[in-house]
Amino acid sequence: MYEAFYGLSAGPFQLNPDAEFYFESAGHRRAYAYLQYGVAQGEGFVVVTGEIGAGKTTLVRALLTELDAQKVIAVQLVSTQLDADDLLRSVAIAFGLPGKASRKAELVNQIQKFLVDLVPSGRRALLVVDEAQNLTPDAMEELRALSSFQLDGRHLLQSFLVGQPQLRELMRAPSMRQLRERVIVSYHLGPMDEAETRAYIEHRLSHVGWKNDPEFDGAAFALIFKMTGGIPRRINSLCNRLLLGAYLSERHHLHSTDVAKAAGEMREELGADALPPETPETPETPTTEPAPGPAVEARGADFMRSQMLSSLTARLDRLERNVAAILEIVQRIPGVEAAKPAVKRAGTVRVPTPGSGTPKIPTPATGRR
Repeated sequence: MYEAFYGLSAGPFQLNPDAEFYFESAGHRRAYAYLQYGVAQGEGFVVVTGEIGAGKTTLVRALLTELDAQKVIAVQLVSTQLDADDLLRSVAIAFGLPGKASRKAELVNQIQKFLVDLVPSGRRALLVVDEAQNLTPDAMEELRALSSFQLDGRHLLQSFLVGQPQLRELMRAPSMRQLRERVIVSYHLGPMDEAETRAYIEHRLSHVGWKNDPEFDGAAFALIFKMTGGIPRRINSLCNRLLLGAYLSERHHLHSTDVAKAAGEMREELGADALPPETPETPETPTTEPAPGPAVEARGADFMRSQMLSSLTARLDRLERNVAAILEIVQRIPGVEAAKPAVKRAGTVRVPTPGSGTPKIPTPATGRR
């Protein structure tokens, strides 16, 4: 509707995931690298979590477009409370198999035969399960069983589990121990910061031929970030409403007042949950959490340890700054003797060179075990 008015070739803020609009924020870049690493291993599970609308599906689809279809047979499955038998049938159908077998054993045999038949031609299978937090424990166990299929020591199926933060809780359950042991890498995709939010908006607009019409002022970008918390889907919803309102008013310059008006309309029509009412905290660098898994190549292990070291060092630095600030406040209280800040690090974290053994990261003495 507003596309022609502003000379755009298509809608820039569609809600459906589209790999053509993939934007590489710092968090998405790191997540993408982890996905590439997982694909290179060709086995086990890769787990990606994030809030609703964080860009998980777009991220995975962007990766799938780069895979060689002659070597990797990739299919995507959206989980909607599937039980074990329904999951197996859905997997079979996704790979183009009949899926009409009435018995579980017959379904498993169909899938296994299909996977084995790929090997002579040098191909392998990749299963992407979206909304994986909806899987039942029994369905998760069936995925684990499928991942155990091998031929001459070669794993026949690799799986990506993509879902909301509840998936992390599901994976931590005691019953998921065997599945966790098959996880190669796990990553939680966080929101974008303010600068990335602006770059994301400009990226999507430029992709459809935007020539700075309409023009956004700096305050408009800042308020969009405040209203959306840096979540891509929320940004798309708000910007789509913003441009529609600007078109109806024939406006070519957008200000924070226009953003506030669009956000107010969304809350009025869709409810208070449509957009967060308060300014979110600036998102920290997304945390990576390599899950316990089988031994991997030394280079991959070193990469994981380096990420752990960076994360631990950053946390210790923040702890030092917080303690120093607290001591400074205490020293200003009348009658309190000056104290010298003293923060003792929990030893030195050493990243070993390949072959030097597993590093030991000491735990600070917190009084808890």
